[in-house]
Amino acid sequence: MKGSMTQRAPGSWTMRFDLGIAPDGKRKQKTVTFRGTKREAEREMTRLLNEFHNGTLVEPGRLTVGEYLRRWLTDYARGNVGVKTYERYAEIVEKHLIPALGHHPLAKLQPLQIQAYYTQALENGRRDGRGGLSAQTVLHHHRLLHAALKQAVKWQLLARNPTEAVEPPRPVHLEMQVLDEEGVVSLLAAAQGSRLYVPCLLAVGTGLRLGEILALRWEDLDLKAGTLSVRQALEQTKAGLAFKQPKTAKSRRVVALPSLLIEGLVRHKGEQAQKRLLLGPAYQEHGLVNAQDDGQPWSVKVISKAFEHLAQKAGVPQIRFHDLRHSHASQLLKQGVQLKVVSERLGHARSSTTMDIYSHVLPGMQEEAARRMDAALRAAMTSREQSA
Repeated sequence: MKGSMTQRAPGSWTMRFDLGIAPDGKRKQKTVTFRGTKREAEREMTRLLNEFHNGTLVEPGRLTVGEYLRRWLTDYARGNVGVKTYERYAEIVEKHLIPALGHHPLAKLQPLQIQAYYTQALENGRRDGRGGLSAQTVLHHHRLLHAALKQAVKWQLLARNPTEAVEPPRPVHLEMQVLDEEGVVSLLAAAQGSRLYVPCLLAVGTGLRLGEILALRWEDLDLKAGTLSVRQALEQTKAGLAFKQPKTAKSRRVVALPSLLIEGLVRHKGEQAQKRLLLGPAYQEHGLVNAQDDGQPWSVKVISKAFEHLAQKAGVPQIRFHDLRHSHASQLLKQGVQLKVVSERLGHARSSTTMDIYSHVLPGMQEEAARRMDAALRAAMTSREQSA
């Protein structure tokens, strides 16, 4: 395959490719229009030539939505998201999006076809035939499809992103379940002496995610300074357990520890050292704060399942382990800790994320702020009147 490039107008380039002689004896040619700078056009032409020689060149006009989504998973998602996220993306693509939309030509995909899929998914999208998917699940599908087609626009396979003209479903946001101080004490009392005590203590004392707690190493702790550093997380994939970098730059953070947590960690470190001595060479040293008796990391699923039984035993609401993180944040906000500080402890990329999640706590805080302002102003007025 050979090619040539000419400028049609400022920022517009015509690329002509010689595809050789067809079986009927006629010379085959392909013409591509590209918009951009000369350097960008040259790079695009080089890419097309390389893909042709490697056998990976795809005719945009013949590319189906299904073919494109599989290629997006391979060429983009695999290298840009974590393993667990990639597995979730692949499942959505293969089990939902491709069966519903995969047969459409990518270049002809219409907003109405996407909207119809959302409606169908809400009504009877479950693969077991037992009704529709939740609005939250269909919203996940929309976000994935939007991201994939946005990349198609960047790759110049589409002139526009059809999901921009589609209205995704709006989930009903239910108020999250959190524990108050009495509930936390009941939970910790029920967990005392079990494998769940230190993970629960860390969750309610720092707001760390379960994956961050199970990946925490003793080298990440400075018990004298009273801090811990979040440097890695544990995730459960189809291939097994794997350590990974924190999900965002803000997730790599230093968190101050309450003294109650420091005392618990000091005791736990001594108990763990005794187990290590008893096992001797059989102990597999990973330096983990929360490890099985032989030093191996705990499974995220095992801890999550065990926590369900613990909550029932403690007589607290049936919450998830992740709700201890919510409990930590809610209690701090109710105690008047600044939103930015809470956001930093949680590792959120933006304070607005924290505000969106914990907006249910803010009304009471607003009332308290108004009460304090009222008291301050009245005190100043009284003082002025007494001085007059």
